[in-house]
Parts: sequence; C-alpha cells; structure tokens
Amino acid sequence: MNNEKIITVNNLTKRFGDFVAVNNISFEVYKGEIFGFLGANGAGKTTAMKMLIGISKPSSGEANVAHFNVRTQSEFVKKNIGYMSQKFSMYDDLTIKENITFFGGIYGLSRAKIKEKTNLLIQELGLQEMENKLVGSLPLGWKQKLSFSVALLHEPKIIFLDEPTGGVDPITRRQFWEMIYAEANKGTTIFVTTHYMDEAEILCDRVAIMDQGKIIALHSPDQLIDDLVESGFERPKEVKKANLEDVFIHLTGHTLRSE
Repeated sequence: MNNEKIITVNNLTKRFGDFVAVNNISFEVYKGEIFGFLGANGAGKTTAMKMLIGISKPSSGEANVAHFNVRTQSEFVKKNIGYMSQKFSMYDDLTIKENITFFGGIYGLSRAKIKEKTNLLIQELGLQEMENKLVGSLPLGWKQKLSFSVALLHEPKIIFLDEPTGGVDPITRRQFWEMIYAEANKGTTIFVTTHYMDEAEILCDRVAIMDQGKIIALHSPDQLIDDLVESGFERPKEVKKANLEDVFIHLTGHTLRSE
C-alpha cells in the first residue's frame, strides 16, 4: 500500500424518493490497499458499491475511482476496475475456456491477448485437464478462484469483491485470500465486502463500517479494537480479548450474520 489515492469519495449520497440509502459518505482508498466495507443488509454498502463501479448515478456528492469521475466518466471507470459478485459471475453453460474467452472480449482484449491470457490463467490455476468442462460442473471453490482470475484479465487498477468467500469452506477461504494478498502485493487495490469479521480483522488494512446509510467508523481493525477497549468495553472472562465483531456490534447494535 502506498500514499496514492485510488478512490476518493466526498459527500456521496443516493436517494430513492424520500429514502436516503447512502447518506453523505466520505472516505479515501489507497493504491494496493485491502479495504473492507462492512455493514448489515440495508446498511447501504451495496448501493454505495454500485455507485463506485459506475452502474448507479449518485444523487449528490462526488467520487473518483481509478482517477475517473463516477458521474461523468463511468465508462472509463468500468474499463479500469474488475468486479466479482456474490454469485461469481460465471456462465454455467459455458466451458472454463469459453468463459475466459467471452469475458476477455467483454473487457476489450485482442484475440491474441485473450489466447495468451487464457493459456496463462489455465496453467496458473492447474486447470489444463478441465478447460473444456462446463463451469456449472465445478465445485464452488473452483468457481470462486476462476471468477476472481477472470475479473483480473484486463489488469484492472482496482477489483471490487462482493462477499467473495460466502458459502465456501475455511480451507478454500484461506486459499482465496492468499490469491487476494498476491494481487494486492502487485499494487492492485482490493475493495471487499464480507460477513466474516475474523477475515476482515486479519486481512484488511482498513475497514469502514456502515449503518443506516452512514459510515460510522473507519480505521485499521487494530485501531478500532483499541478504541473500543479504551472506551471501557469488557469481554466475558472466558474470551481473551475484544475483536472486530465486538466493535461492529457495539457501534451498530446488531451482528452481520443475523441479518
């Protein structure tokens, strides 16, 4: 992570009639940072992410992503980011190779580049003997890894991950985070939403906590935990120390996973 600001958000707001889904939020994300975006269902984090990836226009406020304005330069934003949804965005009725080729075309890569990237990706993932299998036949963990790799085909500056480890086993979660770390070490910025507090606490450089459309806390997990302890918070004796989930519950009044 360095000091280059790759995402800047100033007073960003999204209204649906009288309902304010995202209420005047401001924050910055740095190049190579793993930035966690936490919030229960209805907190506004998905709406905020949609504005940042250029598929929903803000009602007011400004945001620049990869140095492009999300309101006036959304097409440039889309060309410079990768996005991986909760359902991994793969086509089950296409083969692994066909999926890679299809998304390479969507990202505007040349035929020669698609061929090069396809061969490299299949080799890196160890899928040489499975490249002609339908994606729908793959285990969830393989779909996850493939979807992440495909979202990086065009070498984006930022990748947005929406609940990327939901529904996979702990070993697969760990392997996936190793892939994320490797990409962040190359200078790619990772913007991730997750329900797993232990995951965010260990792996994110900083986290923002959203509640009722507002960012109510933003810092490194360690600093948020220290602030909680300094406020007089005490855990039950059988638990050794406070954690990020305690911070979230203390600030919002509810847990993530109960939503």
